[in-house]
Amino acid sequence: MKKGNVFRVEKEDSVRVITFDVPGKNMNTWTQEAIDGFYDLLSELESDLDARGVIFISGKPGNFHAGADLNLLTRMKERSEAERALAVFHTAFKRLSSLPCPTLAAIDGHCLGGGLEFALACSARIARESEKTLLGFPECTLGIFPGSGGTQRLPRLIGLKAVELILKGEVLPAAKAYELGMIDRLVPEEGDLLKEAKRFLEEIISGREKLLRKDHDFSQMDKVAEMARKEILKTTRGREIPGPMLALKSMQEGLKGSLEQGLEVEKNNFIEVILSNQAKGSIHTFFLKTMSDKPANMMSKGFEPKAINKVCILGFGTMGRGIAIDILRRTQARVIAKDVPQALEKGKEFVNQILDGLAEKGKLKEPREEILKHLDLTSEYTDDFSDADLVLEAVIEDAKVKAKVYEDLSNVVREDCILATNTSSIPLGTLAKHVKGTERFAGMHFFSPVWLMQLVEIVKGEATASNTVDNLLHFSSLIRKRPIICKDNPGFVVNAVIFPYFMDALHFLEKGNPIEKVDEAFTQFGMPVGPIKLIDEVGIDISYQVIAGRGLEQDTLKNVVRAGRFGLKKSGKGFYLKDGRVDPEVLPLIAVKQKREMSAVEMQIKVLEDMVRVGKDLLDRGVLEDPRMIDIGLIWGAGFPPDRGGPMKWADLIGLSRKLFGKTFYPDE
Repeated sequence: MKKGNVFRVEKEDSVRVITFDVPGKNMNTWTQEAIDGFYDLLSELESDLDARGVIFISGKPGNFHAGADLNLLTRMKERSEAERALAVFHTAFKRLSSLPCPTLAAIDGHCLGGGLEFALACSARIARESEKTLLGFPECTLGIFPGSGGTQRLPRLIGLKAVELILKGEVLPAAKAYELGMIDRLVPEEGDLLKEAKRFLEEIISGREKLLRKDHDFSQMDKVAEMARKEILKTTRGREIPGPMLALKSMQEGLKGSLEQGLEVEKNNFIEVILSNQAKGSIHTFFLKTMSDKPANMMSKGFEPKAINKVCILGFGTMGRGIAIDILRRTQARVIAKDVPQALEKGKEFVNQILDGLAEKGKLKEPREEILKHLDLTSEYTDDFSDADLVLEAVIEDAKVKAKVYEDLSNVVREDCILATNTSSIPLGTLAKHVKGTERFAGMHFFSPVWLMQLVEIVKGEATASNTVDNLLHFSSLIRKRPIICKDNPGFVVNAVIFPYFMDALHFLEKGNPIEKVDEAFTQFGMPVGPIKLIDEVGIDISYQVIAGRGLEQDTLKNVVRAGRFGLKKSGKGFYLKDGRVDPEVLPLIAVKQKREMSAVEMQIKVLEDMVRVGKDLLDRGVLEDPRMIDIGLIWGAGFPPDRGGPMKWADLIGLSRKLFGKTFYPDE
């Protein structure tokens, strides 16, 4: 008997085995079809007087249930709409838990979010012990929280340990879930899950298995909540993000009453969260992550990448060393680094230190000594260059120096060797003039420190072939980078869009707004570092050179640089003192003009407005074709807060896009 195309019911004497399988999906989720089928199924089970027990098992090997369809959540705009949608799940799980016979969830594979809430509404749970079987509520990492009973049923099942699991979004293997009491019985990986589920259900029906549930003491919930709140604010740098804060509130208030009362508390808080822009921004970031996790998805259809067995790196300074570290720890490719002897010596020492640090954190698959066997250093163009698959150039940011490098390089590598520059400021067209075979030449702009930063910009020159871009996407996947693709443009994507962050901040200073107030406005927004502090850390002289290189005047930076203040780390003097206070000696150097005190929100909106204007210009000029590339770039390359979904998405969510341009960047807003 079928309930729609999702649920199949098999009657075996007095036991009902229900196999669910959402058609056309890799994972089971609560699609509208699945919800409708579940309601039909519940009606049948409620009237099935012969049923003595029910088993729920997935028809997808390695996946029990992944929970809600996030697309359905992001489309909710009105409170009434959210209330109706949430009531559907709460009603369904209440009906499931109220069935007159015991119900058993037989779990194989991922059991997450609304899938775990489904399992928790059953009388008991049995799971296959395999590396694919994972249970948990990852919702708080997505800017929401488990809102279909999760914050109430899990703590009542396993106690206060659930608080941390929910707030951190932890996902547990089956053995750990069993240890905590989330699972009642384990089945070995090679065991027959359905057979063991039937055996377990018979024990429950016969009374041999009592399913004794402990009554947990929640008298210390307020103390636990206060500690958890401090931990949340520490993680979010003082920002009260709705998802985790209201998850905590749901547990703190809901666990003081009955389950029915707790579910009402949870329901009201979840509605508030799901309608928040930060939840929608967080879910958007999750989709961006899923899309960019696999660079292969961005390659041309049917493309077969070339093998990357040998990579040569020109320049063994800060960027060259970082690139080498990622290639060495992620691949088995040979790495040939070329530079002057003193740079090579310092570079190797630095690589050793970083690899040691990664080893201490358990982030190396092989011992450092084995990894370093793949690294060779040279000061000359050796025979190794003749069969290199890829050359990454990271020499000094000087067009003349790079031009000479490409003239020499073109004569020693194969015609099919891919050439990529890590330049951040020199147009690809300028360098392409010195490359033989410009179709194999592109930009590959890494971010520092390379071994920590996920983002890489792949830049197409006028003559860059599509297979060159595809091969660089393949290489990105090998070294586990998150790539965005763009055409040649000053600052490419990230530096172009982030530029107003610094320029506007300096203008705010020149309107008489205090340095601390300007930086605080943006850390409150969610940026990891305020713009003035970041200029100080990067190097004030470098920032000034970048601005001057664009033909722009910036009086404050000019004054500060002329006073010998290149940044606290660089010259011992900058905008800030070592203790974190603003250096009073820098204040007379600020070129205060027409004074205008601005609120934090005014400053935030001004910067966002200027950033999205740049982003729109990039899209209009065809530098890139997809606003997602901008949002990925700013989140993973510049620290834009993930709960806001990137500047283009955030502008859509708060109505700024329509105000400025009469339309949104994404069609669903």
